[in-house]
Amino acid sequence: MSVLEMKVPSPGESITEVEIATWLVKDGDYVEKDQPIAEVDSDKATLELPAEQSGVITLKAEEGDVVQVGQVVCLIDMDAAKPEGASAPATEAPKQEEAPKAAEPAKQEAPKPAAPAPAPQTYATGAPSPAAKKILDEKGIEAGQVSGSGRDGRITKTDAELAAVPALGGSPSTATGARTTTTTKLSVLRRKIASRLVSVKNETAMLTTFNEVDMSEIFRLRKLYKEEFAQKHGVGLGFMSFFTKAVTRALQMYPDVNASIDGDYKINYDFCDISIAVSGPKGLMVPVLRNAENMSFAGVEANIKDLATKVRDGKITVDEMTGGTFTITNGGTFGSMMSTPIINPPQSAILGMHNIIQRPVAVDGQVVIRPMMYVAMSYDHRIIDGKESVGFLVAVKEGIDNPVEILMGGDERKGLGL
Repeated sequence: MSVLEMKVPSPGESITEVEIATWLVKDGDYVEKDQPIAEVDSDKATLELPAEQSGVITLKAEEGDVVQVGQVVCLIDMDAAKPEGASAPATEAPKQEEAPKAAEPAKQEAPKPAAPAPAPQTYATGAPSPAAKKILDEKGIEAGQVSGSGRDGRITKTDAELAAVPALGGSPSTATGARTTTTTKLSVLRRKIASRLVSVKNETAMLTTFNEVDMSEIFRLRKLYKEEFAQKHGVGLGFMSFFTKAVTRALQMYPDVNASIDGDYKINYDFCDISIAVSGPKGLMVPVLRNAENMSFAGVEANIKDLATKVRDGKITVDEMTGGTFTITNGGTFGSMMSTPIINPPQSAILGMHNIIQRPVAVDGQVVIRPMMYVAMSYDHRIIDGKESVGFLVAVKEGIDNPVEILMGGDERKGLGL
């Protein structure tokens, strides 16, 4: 018998263990080569584990088990014959009518026990107690609609409270105080995220600076060109391309923001690999746009769409989420007005976008209503000074407030590739 020992492959550099999130097959199933048989969580992504050969599988690990890279997780019997495909169910033969049976003597039924006598009706039957009457009167409930559980059928306070709950759109458990709890083990990805966030707070000198941007020009450009842009490039014209272009320009103006710290050394990057935070089924992922400084608006939108789809479908790879030099996160999609984003290590800064609110602002001495957004930049003060951090955020603001002149060279159609 030829048996293949399937071992956990290395999902990427520095990953030494994974967690079996879900088995997609059962013990004893026949699997085809390259068929996904399990989903495994690493500390960076959820990955599919494909069968290396065809055969009958024997599972050697349970869901939730943490296994080392290179550990055997299942066996595949390659000599096992493939089961024949399920054939169509045979048409059932019509049932033959049975010959009428000879009349059987009627069975004598045992006498049924007599029903209990109804409780005697008294003056208390259906009458609420004073406390119950107060509750029913407040909720507009007639006493005749409530069954009493007290002595002789009297309506008690508890009866009134239970009757009032549906009227308030609640459930009986609300009145009785019943509570339940659910305990769920955190995935290895969520545990790693928690560990990284705590280490960032403890190991960096993180500060946050704020500003606000006027989205009027971006609104105008999107309204004017969104249909033509989508027809030509096959993607929508969103906010992220404007912010990505503004960020890459600002990073080139303030290179210390596009840097990381390694012990006693500072590493500056002459390229802009922008991590874009995307919410997925397993948590927040940060796929990377490589050399975003060289991308067009359409290129940014197309790459973000592709990476976001991979995150939501669980197809993102470790390589696509490592190596970023700066992160952009958009809490505004969830309604956040203001926040202090946490740095994504080993990066030294992150930009947080927020929701867009129509607010009164002063423009040329006049109060006007504009779509405004607060932006926040968290940075590691060990290598980025206040001057650079504030200057960087002002440069981003300039690009958003005046995208045609700053980001498109004065030609909006050419800038959008139209």
